[in-house]
Amino acid sequence: MRARSARRVAAVAALALLAGAALTGAVASVTDAPAAAASIQNREYWLDEYGIRQAWQVTRGEGVTIAIIDSGVDDAHPDLVGAVVGGTDVSGLGSADGTQPVGVGSDHGTRVASLAAGRGVGPGGGVLGAAPEADILTVSLAFGVASERSGDDQIADAVRWAVDRGADIISLSLTRNTVEWPETWDDAFGYAEQNDVLVIAAAGNRGSGTEQVGAPATMPGVLVVGGVDRAGRASDEASSQGITIGVMAPSEQLVGAVPGGGYVIWQGTSGATPIVAGIAALVRSAHPDMDAANVIQRILATARPVTATTPDPLYGYGLVDARAAVVADVARVDANPLGSLAEWVTVNRRADADAPSVVGQDARSPIARTASGGDAASTFDGAWRLASPRIPELMLGALVVVTALAALVLTAAGFVRRTRRQ
Repeated sequence: MRARSARRVAAVAALALLAGAALTGAVASVTDAPAAAASIQNREYWLDEYGIRQAWQVTRGEGVTIAIIDSGVDDAHPDLVGAVVGGTDVSGLGSADGTQPVGVGSDHGTRVASLAAGRGVGPGGGVLGAAPEADILTVSLAFGVASERSGDDQIADAVRWAVDRGADIISLSLTRNTVEWPETWDDAFGYAEQNDVLVIAAAGNRGSGTEQVGAPATMPGVLVVGGVDRAGRASDEASSQGITIGVMAPSEQLVGAVPGGGYVIWQGTSGATPIVAGIAALVRSAHPDMDAANVIQRILATARPVTATTPDPLYGYGLVDARAAVVADVARVDANPLGSLAEWVTVNRRADADAPSVVGQDARSPIARTASGGDAASTFDGAWRLASPRIPELMLGALVVVTALAALVLTAAGFVRRTRRQ
């Protein structure tokens, strides 16, 4: 019984939703409120202010598949009918196809999916996602409830399943609430990297107790999304701070679909993340020959800087710009500008004996920024280090220093004795 209870506690505590969630399992933002159907699309200010409608003149995301790894997606909601093309459950609590919302805050996954690829056909128009013709894969997880499976294992299995089922983009509106991640994630997220799947993760919300971004938003190669208010300022409540943030998107005064056909007003980087996932789908649809690294490069290079420092620890490369990301002339890159997980693993997962000191690699390469008018601007250089020496390595380093000092002392003593004899 104790072992089972321990497993259940670990499963509950390992993950938290970001729409206002904490490890206690509360997932609804305090601003959540039912939204009148007639006002739904009028509330989607980001469609115009972030260039999404303009990008639709080129593409609406057709031919691209977004995996929503979350609490499950209600595929019967009018805005999502026909959008969900496959799914699974990795929690052991949901339906086999991942369309039964599970866990505390079970409506979370449906909200997220609607902002990524909602069809906008519900009552009063419904929610239009950033990529309203993209397809959705749903993977249901158990948040905040007892489960025989750890949250870490659920995430690892979900990522692998999504890759195997043809996802082009994986959207993760969740956090482990730790900077570190388990080695099982090395394998799963590395599998996504090897198969050219773009992974997008939420930065988290200060209002939910996440002051600093946590995994998967600390993993090399992952595009991390922070949140801003309606005026484009970093959200006090609905965004966390961290040097891994790539771009910012709206995280306040959001509207989302919920199971049963309804809508709510909500906030959080849980909503900002699928908006960027939808924009990434627009880029992949408009440039079908482009790999994930260059999709990320386009999104970063065309973002609108907020401060004179780029990347900025609060705003990353700036406010995402869908139109520019789709149509701007951006130089191609040979590697993911946010780093490589495979390279990080090579450096940081070596045995202590083989790596007496560990220096984290750069997770950001210089970004050749393209201005909104298409004119090349200056190159911005930013770097951050994900890893620091682990405790055993620090102890080993100290031991080396102590040994060296002892050797010097003994040598000096011997020298003195020899001198006296002479």
